[in-house]
Amino acid sequence: MRNYKNLLVWLKAHALVLNVYKETAGFPKSEQFILISQLRRSATSIPTDVAQGCGKYSQSEFANYLQIALGSSNEVDYLVLLSHDLRYLQDDIYKKLDTQVNDVKAMLISLIMKVRKASS
Repeated sequence: MRNYKNLLVWLKAHALVLNVYKETAGFPKSEQFILISQLRRSATSIPTDVAQGCGKYSQSEFANYLQIALGSSNEVDYLVLLSHDLRYLQDDIYKKLDTQVNDVKAMLISLIMKVRKASS
């Protein structure tokens, strides 16, 4: 078992969530129960799954939770793009969120490979 707060990927994912909440606050009210909710939920799932995985005993269980977090990060990636294409996010904000989510994805992939290698 490990402390999730010590993982750089968790810290970056948490920062992404905070930015997603901040930037979606200005979305149209008509998106409150659709796009805003989905984007916030999928973003929140990333650090949540990393934290859950840290509480598991085996490396393979930890890797599975990281894999789920990676799936959520792909969902965030798309929803940020959709938000930009719908003109809810300005170019500079889109680029910032896109960079953040892609950094998290790269870190998750690297950590998944490392954990899976250690468990075999």
